[in-house]
Amino acid sequence: MAILCKVLSMKTTSTATPAVTPHNKPLESPLESKVGCIASAMEIIGNKWTALILRDLFEGSRRFCELEKSVGSINPRTLSQRLDDLEAHGIITRKRFAEVPPRIDYTLTQKGRDLLPILQQMATWGNKYYDAKSV
Repeated sequence: MAILCKVLSMKTTSTATPAVTPHNKPLESPLESKVGCIASAMEIIGNKWTALILRDLFEGSRRFCELEKSVGSINPRTLSQRLDDLEAHGIITRKRFAEVPPRIDYTLTQKGRDLLPILQQMATWGNKYYDAKSV
């Protein structure tokens, strides 16, 4: 988790507030080097579809229509919003090509590639507890 906090603290403005005790002292956590890291991470990667978008971008640059197909039944407006959010947080870059029709490629930045261990751990957990009946 310390890796995640370090990755996400780069160029991230969090509106998340850390949990506090009744005396307004932040709660200490053995998982976080700084209180609020997990909340900050969830603000970025906790939205529905975001982890799947990142999963697909780890394979390389993708166009909007490729992501739309690979992610699944995501609404195009939602996909556009998630891509905008990821770009705003410095997780991906958007490269526009002066072509007709217009072409835009989405690629992970180094900050985005640093999320690989987190997604791998999510996949490990999912493999361990996956239940096809609940999906």
